[in-house]
Amino acid sequence: MSVINKIRERSGLAVGIIAVSLLLFIVGGDLLGGRSMLFGGNQQEVGEIAGQSIDYQEFNAKVDELRAQYEQQAGRAPGEQELNQIREQAWNQFLFDIAYQKEFDKLGLKVSPEELVDMVQGNNISPSVRQAFTNPQTGVFDKSSIVTYLKNLNGPNIPLQQKTAWASFEKNLSAERLRTKYQELMLLSTYATTAEAQREYQAQNSKANVKFLFVPYYTINDTTVKVTDSQLQDYLNKHKDDYPGTDSRSIQYVTFSVAPSKEDSATLYNEIKSLARGLGAATNDSVFAQQNSDVRIPLYMTAGEMPEQLRAAIPTFSQGGIYGPFREQNTYFIYKYGGTKKDTNFTARASHILIQTKGLADSAKVAARQRAEAILKQIQGGANFEALAQTNSQDGSAQVGGDLGYFKNNGQMVKPFESAVFGATSAGLIPRLVETEFGYHIIKVTQPKTNTLYRIAAIGKTIAPSQTTRDEALRKADQFASEVRTKEAFDAKVKEDKSIVAATADRIPEGSNQINALTDARAVVRWAFDDKTDLNSVSEPFEVGDQYVIAVLTGKTQKDNVTVDDYRNELTTKVRNELKGEQILSKLGNPSGTLESIAQKFGAGALVETADDINLATGFLKSAGVDPVALGKAFGLKPGKRSKPFAGESGVLVVETTNLTPAPAVADYALYKNQIQQNTTSRIGFYINEAIKDAAKVEDRRAKFY
Repeated sequence: MSVINKIRERSGLAVGIIAVSLLLFIVGGDLLGGRSMLFGGNQQEVGEIAGQSIDYQEFNAKVDELRAQYEQQAGRAPGEQELNQIREQAWNQFLFDIAYQKEFDKLGLKVSPEELVDMVQGNNISPSVRQAFTNPQTGVFDKSSIVTYLKNLNGPNIPLQQKTAWASFEKNLSAERLRTKYQELMLLSTYATTAEAQREYQAQNSKANVKFLFVPYYTINDTTVKVTDSQLQDYLNKHKDDYPGTDSRSIQYVTFSVAPSKEDSATLYNEIKSLARGLGAATNDSVFAQQNSDVRIPLYMTAGEMPEQLRAAIPTFSQGGIYGPFREQNTYFIYKYGGTKKDTNFTARASHILIQTKGLADSAKVAARQRAEAILKQIQGGANFEALAQTNSQDGSAQVGGDLGYFKNNGQMVKPFESAVFGATSAGLIPRLVETEFGYHIIKVTQPKTNTLYRIAAIGKTIAPSQTTRDEALRKADQFASEVRTKEAFDAKVKEDKSIVAATADRIPEGSNQINALTDARAVVRWAFDDKTDLNSVSEPFEVGDQYVIAVLTGKTQKDNVTVDDYRNELTTKVRNELKGEQILSKLGNPSGTLESIAQKFGAGALVETADDINLATGFLKSAGVDPVALGKAFGLKPGKRSKPFAGESGVLVVETTNLTPAPAVADYALYKNQIQQNTTSRIGFYINEAIKDAAKVEDRRAKFY
């Protein structure tokens, strides 16, 4: 067992080290690898930060250091996903040590030795230290365990690796505290003025009823509107900020699946039946299951944690009984029941209808409660809970009739909600509203609380393609690639063979590891960006996951040279809609009469609709959708007045305001100031990181090496 694993057993330190390290901006990356170093000049630079070059050897040394730490902590080599994070962590540590440190130095920000001691064993323990030294069994943090650990750390028999691990941990604590100090300073510079709060209040609470004529652009056939390259270029020149340059590639590709065959499935089914006999006869069934399963499954689980097919079999459970095989996607499962025991936590299942009140004024909260009470009465009168949840609940569970699934009484839900559900003694509707910080809940307990744990020794075997299946897929891919060496031949082959479907991926970034649904497609991306890959070139087969991929390069864009072709589809849509708008406006002229008569005179495609109680913050104009220009005109008109025809986001409109209800006067805009402040605060970390990278003129060239 590794040294760090031993530390984890005694104090949980390894978990803390991972947690603190990952705080330094881990956001994804590329697979480990390298390119030949037989080149010179700045080609050996992985990147540049604040004028400081980061060469390949220096960067790779940091990656190797972090990879070694991971292997010590996890007791295994990192997988592809972990390797992505390790490389990103290494890059962000360079970013922190160079770009962030420059900002800290300007402000004189430091972490003193006394402050570090206070964070580790004083009165202001760092959350990361608390996590590292919290007993995982009891959940209790004991400061004395830190003191004991540090005293023992200086002992003569403590391995150097353990001391190094602690030094790294303390370094990350300092970095974490420095970044927190800097962010807190930036937060102090953010504020919302009364004028901003008043504007937000007016936007949310002023209401308008409108009637409008809408002629969608799609009423004119695209083929009748010709768009020239010069028009596209003119539009691009006028809207350069909307179309930034980027280094990207576009491809078309076909895939040849290595999915398991029927024969592969039949072979595994026979194997799982044989394993079922072995599991039934095994005296130590948990060890037998662990040794033979492709999937790690806990030995004890609640009914809610069971797969649906196994849960349905609970009434038939008998000691030592074998259940299955059950198939879930490409995996067969067999289970052996071994009795029950009681859990320290209870599990229940419930559905709810939420009427939100968060951020609402007191008057709106009163209305929300009245609405919730009315829905509760409907259900008590026999109305269908699930149907009312779908049409009324104001959270994501509405789509599934309010179902929240199974959950434990360990803080997964907010306290009032949890108390209500676990206070119920049977399934059914809770006959009162439950208020939480989110709003009013109407709750239906669908499975009452239980703390029964079932002992289930389980084996899961995933259907894998045999070598014969893999060879056949590769043969088909090789045959396709040998017959297709040009874009024209690629298109012709796809058109000829209806079993082959070509997919498109536009503007793939150079550092991408994914192409549409293809994960771990780094090799394809690197091929597309290779200087030797010309437009319309066709690749050899790439093995990507469980399929072979053959790609053709269809487009290139450059960061410093934005062309019409880079955004041809988007530009064409914009310009075509402008031209359609001109045609519609010309046909409408300067209309008079009712909107209905104008629509009738215009002909097919013209709609007259109404929208009531819209506001500037979230206004939605039915068929016209969200149209800021139309909303502005609606609130700028006096009641009974009508706008001239104008081109909107998705068509030409004539807006008539039928009623305006100004927002009621309020003496205090504190609620809206807080909303604006919270929105800014939630994004401050991202803004800081982007601003520092921009100021440091960061050049990231990792994609050319990995």
